[in-house]
Amino acid sequence: MSTVKNYLSLVKFSHTIFALPFAMIGFFLGTAQLFFWQNMPVPAIDTPHFVLPAFAGVPAGEYIQKFILILLCMVTARSAAMAFNRYLDRSFDAKNPRTAIREIPKGIISPHSALRFVILNCLLFIIATFFINKICFYLSPAALFVVLFYSYTKRFTPLCHLVLGLGLSLAPIGAYLAVTGRFDVLPVLFSFAVICWVSGFDIIYALQDVEFDQSQQLYSIPAVLGKAKALRVSALLHLLSVGFVVAAGVVGDFSFLYWTGIAVFAGMLVYQHSIVKPNDLSRVNIAFITANGIASVVFGVLVIADILLLA
Repeated sequence: MSTVKNYLSLVKFSHTIFALPFAMIGFFLGTAQLFFWQNMPVPAIDTPHFVLPAFAGVPAGEYIQKFILILLCMVTARSAAMAFNRYLDRSFDAKNPRTAIREIPKGIISPHSALRFVILNCLLFIIATFFINKICFYLSPAALFVVLFYSYTKRFTPLCHLVLGLGLSLAPIGAYLAVTGRFDVLPVLFSFAVICWVSGFDIIYALQDVEFDQSQQLYSIPAVLGKAKALRVSALLHLLSVGFVVAAGVVGDFSFLYWTGIAVFAGMLVYQHSIVKPNDLSRVNIAFITANGIASVVFGVLVIADILLLA
């Protein structure tokens, strides 16, 4: 049991909450669109179908299987990315007082064990996509490349935050593809929102390591621009994120629930910028974990509720 706990800590499993609601948005949006495209009639009571109020006619097995496989893809891709990041950065983590307590520097998990964990999660991810559909399976190596490549970027570019955002932005598009097998405007808009949102809060998180990154010749926007300018870049990215979810609301013709979700989402972004200052980083973790967790979950729940009501 302690081994499981150690690996959950290694990959910061609780942080899955950031991208998971957006994956669920993609899933329910795709299911709703699929239902409308096929114009499926409501089945008779004695037919072997799982009849939902919003998605009548969707076969139970297919619907539940896709849902479970998408969750498996989310967990395995993120676990692989986080464990690989910890594996690759283990020497830097050991030197940084803030990160020296992590599992690999402390010797709780060996580097080889962490790497085996990465490989296992990559294999599980690819296997899961095989059972979803062909397009997801064919794109799975590209998705893994993006989420794993992030771990190298801090060594050569301050735009590493955008690469992290790109990795998490695959959640709504991937879930939508899993259900429909095609791309569409709405999930792409949600993905752009995720890129800007994640990049913005990762910049805030990176404020804690400015001096260390500079001493080790590691790149980040705070290390290159300084804390004050980095916060302005973060605010701009968060403004763009709100712009993308507003655009998605217009394109999707959502109702008041969606717009309430945007109000909460934007409010949490404003809140985190109000409590983090260049000369006061004492509440970075509140901004990073609490504010963004609330923003993601509340927004996701309200958007999904809106989709279910509109379908």
